[in-house]
Amino acid sequence: MEQSIQTYIDHLESTEEQKIGHLLQKIIDQMLPEANSKIWHALPVWFIEENPIVGFSKQKRGMRLMFWSGADFEEANLSVRGKKFKDASIFYQSVDEINLEDLNRWLHKSVQIQWDYKNLVKRKGKLEKLMPNPKN
Repeated sequence: MEQSIQTYIDHLESTEEQKIGHLLQKIIDQMLPEANSKIWHALPVWFIEENPIVGFSKQKRGMRLMFWSGADFEEANLSVRGKKFKDASIFYQSVDEINLEDLNRWLHKSVQIQWDYKNLVKRKGKLEKLMPNPKN
């Protein structure tokens, strides 16, 4: 468990937000043991080989769970789509809204379906799709 993420969650305003954060952190850590996590741009983010995969943050609409390559997951519940990149999100106002089956499926897809955000600056804003790792 990354201490900076634990601190982020502990400083969320409401108990419900903290519950959501703790559950998301626990499931993401379990499902993505190969990922590294840290606070990045002021929010908890998990990376695989330095490529951002998933993260969450408190916003006005609730706790936002975002997958950097989620627009290609073909998942109706990841309905908040980015305009410029390939991200997709869902918002939670209560821990009871988190469907663990969906979350596990999305985390599995997050390993299989990735766009190369790590090299976005080097490629001058052009995203390229990464090939799936045969180990996963």
